[in-house]
Amino acid sequence: MKEVISFPHLGEYYIPISKLLRNLTEMEVVSAPPITKKTIELGSKYAPDTVCVPFKYNLGNYIETLENGATILFQAGGGCRYRYYAEVQEKILKDLGYKFRFFKLVSRDHIRVRETFHLFKELNPKLKFSTFLAQAFHALLFIYYMDKMDVFIRKNIGFERQKNSFKNLKEKMLKEMDEASSTLHLKRVYKKFKKQFKHLKVDKPKDTLKIAVIGELYTAMEPFSTYFLEEHLASMNIEIKRFTNVSYLLWQKGLMTKWLLFKSRKYCKYTLGADGLDNVYRVLYAKRHHFDGVIHTKPFGCTPEIGAIPIIQKAAQDANLPILFFSFDSQTSEEGVKTRLEAFYDLIKIRKEKQ
Repeated sequence: MKEVISFPHLGEYYIPISKLLRNLTEMEVVSAPPITKKTIELGSKYAPDTVCVPFKYNLGNYIETLENGATILFQAGGGCRYRYYAEVQEKILKDLGYKFRFFKLVSRDHIRVRETFHLFKELNPKLKFSTFLAQAFHALLFIYYMDKMDVFIRKNIGFERQKNSFKNLKEKMLKEMDEASSTLHLKRVYKKFKKQFKHLKVDKPKDTLKIAVIGELYTAMEPFSTYFLEEHLASMNIEIKRFTNVSYLLWQKGLMTKWLLFKSRKYCKYTLGADGLDNVYRVLYAKRHHFDGVIHTKPFGCTPEIGAIPIIQKAAQDANLPILFFSFDSQTSEEGVKTRLEAFYDLIKIRKEKQ
């Protein structure tokens, strides 16, 4: 029987992940369809009621991909309750009658290179360790270039002269990066598009409104989970800074923990789990860098963020910084999100004018 690999959708990261899995396994890889209301409805139908919302999105993704012929499923694992997703999701899906193999990349909160290599060796007996390392590095560099370009895009996309100029150019960039045959080729593609992005015409005033988007990692990186909150902010001519991305999670977060604790020592003596401590610090960062407001996003049921919210509120109050909290679940409506964003926009705009 033909083997088909799939994994949960996460923004545009499915592109480098699909490429990595294809190159390591030499199998067909089918990424999950873009997330829709159907995805969360499927996940909610079969998931425990009190589980955090990303679990439901992932479960819905798996059902959609299994229906499309997937036979091998991947889950990253690690972190907070995310470390338990794989076992529970596998049990639910097998109880529903699906036949598949399930692989978890992170078994003990950290990626162990040799363990991961042997996992892929099981799928592709011809795989060499040197090839594994080269392909992993290529994928990490792909992700790093994506994330670096996104920082520039968020700063400027709300002020583009020609509608969708940033979006269309980014689609071309991702396509060429996906087709890049070597790390050197990938670097050339990134440098080429970096120049092209800087030449896109924008009308950006000096006193533009700036908003820092903080919160739980899944709602930060999967646009549908927040009903495309960043797109709505850009349409209001707002400069956006979002802190969490895959690059940060893979190689920055672990190195920064002690420094974050030191900088946030007025509010935190210990880490808060997941991104809780990071988000307390980000409020202080937003004040220091003259942001006009902060938006905190989390999925319903995210315990670390629930614990962090009172501390974040206190930090924002001390900084005299407006903050808007969103908690997303399967019942959240896009219109409700838009209405609250518009009210928050009016608040920070009037506040800035007075200042």
